[in-house]
Amino acid sequence: MTGLPARLLAGLTAAVLASAGIVGTGTAQAAGTRSPAPAASSAPAAPTAAVPRHAVTGYWQNFDNGATVQKLKDVDDAYDIIAVSFADATGQPGAVTFRLDPAVGYGSTDEFKADIKAKQAAGKSVILSVGGERGAVSVSDAASAKNFADSVSGLMDEYGFNGVDIDLENGLNSTYMTQALKSVHDRHGDVVVTMAPQTIDMQSPQNEYFKTALGIKDFLTAVNMQYYNSGSMNGCDGKVYSQGTVDFLTALACIQLEGGLDPSQVGIGVPASARAAGGGHVAPSVVNAALDCLTRGSNCGSFKPSRTYPGLRGAMTWSTNWDAANGNAFASQVGAHVHRLP
Repeated sequence: MTGLPARLLAGLTAAVLASAGIVGTGTAQAAGTRSPAPAASSAPAAPTAAVPRHAVTGYWQNFDNGATVQKLKDVDDAYDIIAVSFADATGQPGAVTFRLDPAVGYGSTDEFKADIKAKQAAGKSVILSVGGERGAVSVSDAASAKNFADSVSGLMDEYGFNGVDIDLENGLNSTYMTQALKSVHDRHGDVVVTMAPQTIDMQSPQNEYFKTALGIKDFLTAVNMQYYNSGSMNGCDGKVYSQGTVDFLTALACIQLEGGLDPSQVGIGVPASARAAGGGHVAPSVVNAALDCLTRGSNCGSFKPSRTYPGLRGAMTWSTNWDAANGNAFASQVGAHVHRLP
């Protein structure tokens, strides 16, 4: 996920999902709140409100690629979760670090941390995204899982981040990523965890990304799949749908909704403008129609799910910077719509 066109996915997956039904989490997260931190944890808690029942997620670019350069304080108030992009790999397998890019205009790290606290005081969550199109973080064994958890937890403590976003686009090992994220959760019981898999990664519960999401279901906040840079994909009804349509958004979301994730853990991820991705951009009205179709059963295209999912978490965009360059159309139109969902 970058402001530059990402690689297109080749071909179609042969896996077609058989409906498995929804299993409620029974957790506070499914209701839009966070579970309390374990009593044994000595990690400082970030001062934030709970993620709202219906939330808007936006990626904030820690670099200048032609989109509007922003400081965190400039991010539109419609964004409930702000994913700082991106953490950097280190020479230690699995470990990540974070460095402010001088291009974004911060005079000091303390100024950046103050902006995080201000967003949190306004009820927002600020998390650190790991990966991106060019990300090279690999968590593939117990040692790298520990390094990942240690470094992410350390950055949460240092900067006050509320959690982590997994945007690994070059492969993921579900066994060890699940292990790593559970370790982060053990240290920060109120951690916000989001994921941004590509469409091919969520075609079946047997895929590694999907297995990771199910493996942390008891504390997962949201999977905001990237419904772009994709090409055509199978929907939950076995039919093929083309990106850039309301049917693509609804029929692919249905796979996650019927594959075991709670509706509160599913969001729709789209580019904020045509310049933000290589393909798959849709007008805000299309996103809103998909949200209505999934939550209310109205404004559907040719695909209509067999039931509605009023608890759907919301929507995500790449990025707040591209949104600002596009007049904040996503924030104002999709953001307002998400916050009015049932």
